[in-house]
Amino acid sequence: MSNSIPPLNPLRTFEAAARLSSLTQAAEELNVSQVAVSRQVKVLEEYLGVVLFKRLHRGIELTDEGRQLYEGVTRAFVEIGNAARRVSRRGRRDILAIQSYTTFSQRWLIPRLTQFHEAFPRIEVRLSSSTAPVDFETQNLDAAIRAGKGNWPDLHSEKLVDVELIPICSPAFQEAHKLRCPDDLSRVRLLHSMARPTDWAAWLKRVGSTVDPSPGIRFESSALAYEAASLDIGVAIATKVFVKRHLQAGSFVAPFDMTCYSGEGYYLTWPKSIAPSLPLQKFLSWMREQIDKDEVFSS
Repeated sequence: MSNSIPPLNPLRTFEAAARLSSLTQAAEELNVSQVAVSRQVKVLEEYLGVVLFKRLHRGIELTDEGRQLYEGVTRAFVEIGNAARRVSRRGRRDILAIQSYTTFSQRWLIPRLTQFHEAFPRIEVRLSSSTAPVDFETQNLDAAIRAGKGNWPDLHSEKLVDVELIPICSPAFQEAHKLRCPDDLSRVRLLHSMARPTDWAAWLKRVGSTVDPSPGIRFESSALAYEAASLDIGVAIATKVFVKRHLQAGSFVAPFDMTCYSGEGYYLTWPKSIAPSLPLQKFLSWMREQIDKDEVFSS
């Protein structure tokens, strides 16, 4: 912390005395003696090298310097209070903070969240997205959804879905390019996700194609690659469970009836050292029910 910031306890005492225009009332509010309040104000005045209060017969009055400091301190305390309220869980045991990948959130979790809220209306879900590794020691999270093989030594991991890869494109794109076998992909633009850079290579190798997986357009997330595919820009490599509804609805088509299991899955994770909160236990139970309802999860 910068040395230009005055000591915080004297600042807090000064704010109370300035707001109440009384050392006595400040002492009552802070549950300390008037002598202690006077001492804290004196410490702040000596630190700043200015007089903050005019001592009057019946009370105190801010000097010009004191008024300037009070205005700034008041704004700062309001901001601190607002920030604390935004992150605080004090007295609120029904908050569930989850971090997930954008694609998992958009394509699987968000469409189902209304069902969770209807089942547990008192649980407030706070969903954030990031591709960066989770640090449970510094982030205010109950759990995170991660992709991998589930072998994180410090985390409990509950598999949600296998990563089964399948190429997708729009019906109009398929109609225009007549994709009939994997080698036809050499004639079109491949859409990649930078979050999953090896998916095209894995799928092409699995189906025995010699198409070069490198060319194409790269997007930050699979969700963006799917969006590009919906706009007839090319063919994306997708996790099948994320596009199942769109394939059934006909907004996407799979040019080839060939899938490839990547060996990875999506997992709900939380620290082994911390027992899951009651909201997290309910969320996990609900997730298991959703998984049981989806035939893809059992494949």
